[in-house]
Amino acid sequence: MDPTPAPAPLPHPLVRLPAEWRDALVRLGERPFRAQQVFQWIHRRDVVDAADMTDLPAPLRLKLRDEGLAPVLETELVRRSSDGTRKLLVRFPDGATVETVLIPAVSGPGALGRVTGDAGQELDADAASVDDLDEPEAEADPGATVATTRVTQCISTQVGCAMGCVFCASGVAGLKRHLGPEEIVGQVLLGRSLLDEGEQLRNVVLMGMGEPLHNYEATARALKLLILPDGINLSSRRVTVSTSGLVPEIDRLGRDFAGQVTLAISLHATTDAQRSALMPINKKHPLAELMAALRRYPLPKRRRITIEYTLVAGQNDAHEDAKRLVGLLRGIPVKVNLIPMNPIQTSTLEPPRGPRVLEFQRVLLDAGYSCFIRRRRGDDVDAACGQLALLGAKPRPKIPFAKE
Repeated sequence: MDPTPAPAPLPHPLVRLPAEWRDALVRLGERPFRAQQVFQWIHRRDVVDAADMTDLPAPLRLKLRDEGLAPVLETELVRRSSDGTRKLLVRFPDGATVETVLIPAVSGPGALGRVTGDAGQELDADAASVDDLDEPEAEADPGATVATTRVTQCISTQVGCAMGCVFCASGVAGLKRHLGPEEIVGQVLLGRSLLDEGEQLRNVVLMGMGEPLHNYEATARALKLLILPDGINLSSRRVTVSTSGLVPEIDRLGRDFAGQVTLAISLHATTDAQRSALMPINKKHPLAELMAALRRYPLPKRRRITIEYTLVAGQNDAHEDAKRLVGLLRGIPVKVNLIPMNPIQTSTLEPPRGPRVLEFQRVLLDAGYSCFIRRRRGDDVDAACGQLALLGAKPRPKIPFAKE
């Protein structure tokens, strides 16, 4: 007779679902109801050191420690921007580091995106240009005595990146390794523990270092935990996965989450020649294939795909580019975020001047699209979009981008 097969190994303690915790605790001789206590200590209270779970019996806390429940990252450095954005450099036990960013919402004077005019002066974008990922600074809560500032956290999914986009600092050193799901979720737990008084984490965007769908299994497990009602309990529409265009994984994400998780596409060009020069992934999944994937993505009613379009001066920012973008997106429920390129040390590429940005936006608005200019946040600490980099890594050479 064949021996009974060994049970499948459980995931890392930090990313076990409640049912998996029940199995683990029963195996350890504990009562099943303890599973919910342990899970909520981790995902509601942001406590990952078993010794601090004070309402659990001491013997159980020792068992949890022996199971491997312990912090998986530590804060190496915090850089605070003048606008309140915080860039966290976090280090894992193997010495690898990534960056994650906490971005408080802003409102009132100066809240609109600002772009630079031809003579260097700043131009206010109109009200329609505010990136609607951001929300009002304060939201009334009937049971609260103080206003709450909503915070968006941008998290990383890989150490480095293999995609090689020429305007992004994250990939200039290449891919070092994937993050485990516990290292992805651990960034959110750490971020919540470092919020200022009156702040509340309301949005998580997988737009930090790495390509989330290149690390699909870990990303999917992290997503399940972020939106689980008994845990971190983020609304699925407030969790955004950004991808450079891995078509099979876009389809898989749609199937696995029924389109509930917000999808963002890093598009950045309107022809295959342009996009392949900016983003090598386009050679594998060209625009026609990517657009077909977006058309079949199972969007719930009244939901849209976010199109991210980084504007690079003299390369993809012309009136003709905007007109092509209108045609490319026709029939797809989208909103468009225009991102004037944030400078990075390894590239001579620059953002366009303000009038060019506003002209590009106007073409899309006139065609009926919701189009927003991404306000620059945290650029004085290199925390803005495209500026997260692998600390201490030697960048691979960059070939200057030339429009064909």
